[in-house]
Amino acid sequence: MNELELLREWDADAPPLTDTVRARARFRLDQAMRTPAAATPVRRRPLLRIAVATVAASAVATTVVVAENTGNPPRTRTVSAATVLRGAAAEERRLEKPIAPRDDQFIYTKEIIKETPVGGGPSKTYVDESWNSVDGSKKSYASELGYTQWVPPDRPGQRSWPPRRWAQLRQLPTDPEKLPIALREVGRTPDYERPVKADDWPKVQIFLSGLLRAPVLPKGLRPATFEALAAVPGVKVIPGQTDGDGRAGIGIQYVGPPGTPWANGAQVLVFDAQTYRYLGMRDQRDAGGKTYQQWSYVAAGAVVDRVMQRP
Repeated sequence: MNELELLREWDADAPPLTDTVRARARFRLDQAMRTPAAATPVRRRPLLRIAVATVAASAVATTVVVAENTGNPPRTRTVSAATVLRGAAAEERRLEKPIAPRDDQFIYTKEIIKETPVGGGPSKTYVDESWNSVDGSKKSYASELGYTQWVPPDRPGQRSWPPRRWAQLRQLPTDPEKLPIALREVGRTPDYERPVKADDWPKVQIFLSGLLRAPVLPKGLRPATFEALAAVPGVKVIPGQTDGDGRAGIGIQYVGPPGTPWANGAQVLVFDAQTYRYLGMRDQRDAGGKTYQQWSYVAAGAVVDRVMQRP
């Protein structure tokens, strides 16, 4: 049994993990993809939700025809996953502003998560606010599906994904061709002369899509992430999607190799159908014998001076 299967079987209705513990789980995913699984038993831990949006795209992905409400009759256009993701990169470059947080500051995140039981039942909305230390040296405060707790400072040598430390984010290349190579070799010196091979992409797309969960990134990194995702095979475009606020959009769905947790394509990124601005993610969660449909998006992200301060 591999690491991904173990993660899926952990008790999903237990209290959620802190960012620190979830970071260890993500790091173990990386290690499991690099080396054969160890024969030693793995301790079971509660897991509410892994905060990694698993999405990808390909220049040869399925295309769809999207209607544009610009006249009578409406015009249509053919859209591919690469078109959507590159459009999202262009929109992000138009809107993003450079920031330079100090080590003593915190990254504030406000994430909205709406859940509805599959098969019927009342919906519930969570407003999760978190404050993460910029350099990892101070206590952080995390919220996930309404469960809040303090997160201790990072230990020496500790790594997480997406990186919590701003200095680690700044080390990532903003060249969309180099970024997948750097993520393939996280923790090592990237060999930019060696291209990404087919069996590298599943791990690379996990790290790429994980970056989209970060509320604030160095200038140029989020656009590069969208463009890099446009090179990952295994997606299709889904028209007629809506985000958590009911806004109309177009979806990018990753379909992983058979036998992997992503083979069912449960996770979908939603983009504005006209501007391609990223709106949020649709996903599923299993807990207490039930399956919940989730819609989530980051409502706010900023740099603040202290925990509990809002922008």
